Amino acid sequence: MNSKYLDLLAQKYDSEEKVVTEIINLKAILNLPKGTEHFVSDLHGEYQAFQHVLRNGSGKVKEKIADLFEEELSAEEMNEFATLVYYPEEKIKLIKNAFDNDQELEHWYIQMIDRMLKLISYASSKYTRSKLRKALPDPFVYVVEELLYKTEDFTNKEPYYNKIVQQIISLGQADKLIIGLSYTTQRLVVDHLHVVGDIYDRGPEPDKIMETLINYHSVDIQWGNHDVLWIGAFAGSKVCLANIIRICARYNNLEIIEDVYGINLRPLLNLAEKYYEDNPAFRPKIETEDKPSALEREQITKIHQAIAIIQFKLESSIIKRRPYFNMSERLLLEKMDQDNHKITIHGKTYPLENTSFQAVDPDAPDQLLEEEEQVIEKLLFSVQHSEKLARHMKFLMKKGSLYLKYNGNLLIHGCIPLDEEGNMEKMTIENKTYAGRELLDIFEHYLRQAFAHPEETDDLATDMVWYLWTGEYSSLFGKREMTTFERYFISDKETHKERKNPYYHLRENEEMCRRILEEFDLNPDQGHIINGHTPIKEIDGENPIKANGKMIVIDGGFSKAYQSTTGIAGYTLLFNSYGMQLVAHKQFNSKEEVLRNGADVLSVKRLVDKELERKKVLETNVGEELLQEIYILNSLMEYRYMK
Repeated sequence: MNSKYLDLLAQKYDSEEKVVTEIINLKAILNLPKGTEHFVSDLHGEYQAFQHVLRNGSGKVKEKIADLFEEELSAEEMNEFATLVYYPEEKIKLIKNAFDNDQELEHWYIQMIDRMLKLISYASSKYTRSKLRKALPDPFVYVVEELLYKTEDFTNKEPYYNKIVQQIISLGQADKLIIGLSYTTQRLVVDHLHVVGDIYDRGPEPDKIMETLINYHSVDIQWGNHDVLWIGAFAGSKVCLANIIRICARYNNLEIIEDVYGINLRPLLNLAEKYYEDNPAFRPKIETEDKPSALEREQITKIHQAIAIIQFKLESSIIKRRPYFNMSERLLLEKMDQDNHKITIHGKTYPLENTSFQAVDPDAPDQLLEEEEQVIEKLLFSVQHSEKLARHMKFLMKKGSLYLKYNGNLLIHGCIPLDEEGNMEKMTIENKTYAGRELLDIFEHYLRQAFAHPEETDDLATDMVWYLWTGEYSSLFGKREMTTFERYFISDKETHKERKNPYYHLRENEEMCRRILEEFDLNPDQGHIINGHTPIKEIDGENPIKANGKMIVIDGGFSKAYQSTTGIAGYTLLFNSYGMQLVAHKQFNSKEEVLRNGADVLSVKRLVDKELERKKVLETNVGEELLQEIYILNSLMEYRYMK
């Protein structure tokens, strides 16, 4: 190995004993059981539901409580204790209000601290003391370690331990300790979180989800099509920006744009007020009790029209300058007969309804008005100078990828584009042809290039980000074409249908899934493909576990917009040293309901795969990294201490 690198490493390990100790430590860790992975997908801004799933570890917290206290506590008491672990601040307030005197409260504190310590001891049983120490609440590390590591026979030190607890209570620190221990438990039950795409759009609080992920102890993200849309807007794509504003207007979420990220929509509203009127096709979908006033609804409706027309114009320009995107059929503004309110698509003519083409010149339909050009430039400037959005997008890029190979599994939000025969679809970009894994790699290359050069707004990399949102061979879109225009202006629902890539029926086939795993150099006997993107319609009997367990689809409807279709409120997946379990969730109504009734939103656990032998850290991605560290430390030993 490079001697300069080893000399630098020797500054940290400046004695033979330190190197040996670290090698012993790392080799020992390799033999621990692998940590629990938690998979979530298609969160779509539903922060409250996501928080609950994160806090209960998709049932892992309650499972640990049941293992420990089933003989000791009733079902109601276990629910109460679980709720305390999920929402300690709120639950403590409720419980304290129910006590008549300080003696009762002190007894409760002693009891809860004891239970919390037992739970943490159990939940941390497969971790090193060092890892546990990092998870403990900072102000109480010494105290908790003293209480955790007391022996069964502690007669000599019993007054010592009792005094610690009494002092915690008498000094008014019991609430803080219980809160800290609750969050430690949440952290211990899940070692690593995978977000398999679509944090943004539809729901009201994607920004809060991003803040949670930024502060989470261990996470990765596989970008979804909606995430890439936001990345694209920040990277300089005007058409991606138009799309996110249009979607926010459609779902009555413009507060995300204006209030959360500080993007000034006033120029857009002024444009919309000048050219557009009320239009039923563009009224916002209202799915919350917080309904806008009549004036606000009219303003949103006008903004919705203005930005949609800007979007369609910008799309036309990209389609023309990138003929190999093969999207000429989507030049819909040119296919309109505005005088007669008709349009011809795929050889068939349809009447246009709820039209709003006041700003469309029939002789140059894709030409932005000067006012539209000024508005989109101002919006882009505002987006690229939003400090909060910059922080969130940089985190998405740092922790994200189009796909991930992790512990033998392939994590991907959308699809691997296939033809009807199951061959990897080919796409030619700049005279070079890509398919399968290479196609996804070149997509990610362009996405990262666009993000690195936000000043370039009409280059190939930026256009390619938009293609990922809507292109036929995009691994994130996975359909022939996006029929946004048709849904607004054509009543014939046949035109609204979006034909899916053959992947979505071929993934039912085990042999097809095995071929895809091999394409990504994964073992088809051991590996699984973990998908999001397409909601599983459990209400119609669709099974999220496909292809004899090789394919697991975990989009079950976190977004409230999908729940009437899916019949549930999302799936999550757990993968621990014993195997995989899929968890279905009921609709999450409110945190208050959980606090009041102890009601949880877990429904059914289904076994996906059971390990014949308990999986160790050695067999994981983390294990590979530790083996590399051990190799480097052994090299340091030979270089410095064994000459």
